[in-house]
Amino acid sequence: MEPEYDYLLAGSGAAGLSLAYHLSQEPRLQGKRVLLLEPAAKDQNDRTWSFWTDQPTPYDAVLAAEWRQLVFRSPQFAAVLPLRRYRYCTLRGLDFYRFVQAALAARPAQFTRVPAHVEELTNTPGGVRARTSAGEFTARYAFDSRPPQPVPRPDRRYLWQHFLGWEVEADFDAFDAATPVFMDFTVEQRQECRFVYVLPFGPRRALVEYTLFSGQLLPPAEYEAALRDYLATMLSGRPYRVVETETGAIPMTDHPFAARDGANIVNLGTRGGRVKASTGYAFLRMQQQAARLTAALAATGALPADLTGDQWQFRFFDTLLLDIMQRRGEQTRDIFAELFQRNPVERILDFLDERTSWPENLQVMNSVTPWPFLRSIGQVLIGQPGKRADR
Repeated sequence: MEPEYDYLLAGSGAAGLSLAYHLSQEPRLQGKRVLLLEPAAKDQNDRTWSFWTDQPTPYDAVLAAEWRQLVFRSPQFAAVLPLRRYRYCTLRGLDFYRFVQAALAARPAQFTRVPAHVEELTNTPGGVRARTSAGEFTARYAFDSRPPQPVPRPDRRYLWQHFLGWEVEADFDAFDAATPVFMDFTVEQRQECRFVYVLPFGPRRALVEYTLFSGQLLPPAEYEAALRDYLATMLSGRPYRVVETETGAIPMTDHPFAARDGANIVNLGTRGGRVKASTGYAFLRMQQQAARLTAALAATGALPADLTGDQWQFRFFDTLLLDIMQRRGEQTRDIFAELFQRNPVERILDFLDERTSWPENLQVMNSVTPWPFLRSIGQVLIGQPGKRADR
């Protein structure tokens, strides 16, 4: 039997909605039937995405802000870093959801949205069958962005990027609206990688986020105390109001997430390895995958042979940094300080975006103290992730 739909999207977070938007904008696919299975309505400002780019994006009209310079701070190095080619952008979750929902609503014959939890996706000879809380559906291809539940492997590293962010407002000019703080490592490290991130939306309003890379989450009161201490210093004890809160925990791992599950199911988002393992940035990587999939489907009617375009060397670099974070998390501060002190900022952003050549990769690697990385290479070779010896 013919499948009911051409494409089925399991999940309507950033990854699923990004693919839906790209499909909606491709004229060659306007006759395709697309089903979105959404476990929950996306009608809250539940998160904020930031990214750097040197190209226009589909979401430029709804960005919360964009900047042309960044601040990096650590005890050994601090600087304002002008961006010549890149711009640093922030997008609020609710603005993104509304933007994509409007694009899909403009094509009611193409997109069907069903509130449902996907319980199982199964490859069939003609495509995919989805068993859901709203019944069964069939499609030619399925794109799965449900949160993964990987079985941990003893040779892999499993950390979290976890954070609490307060969007605060003051009655005085408290922030430099032209300059976000990319990383402020002057906070106490406590044998982990800890920093603060500040996105100024104006001189009196900013998102201030306390972020950690570590194996364990903190009690809520500990994040709150760290933010209060940071803001007390930053604002010289003057008052402020918390107008919005965001919190989260992003898996930071070199676990090998599969790009596909059988012939007709493609994994998206975290499930498809789109979270950059050493930084947690994912939004632009989701857009790149959505564009790659859409282009192949429009040109050939089939999935691309390479679903992600990932290169092995960058996965290896991520593994090394994760190993250092797991073994000596506080060393991460010094590594990033050396990177930003000894390289043009554009080279570092290219490197983190996996756009650098081998000569540029060598320049980046030669700019940091080698011993922590050599130690982690040894851990990779013996197949045993590094562990902290003094705990």
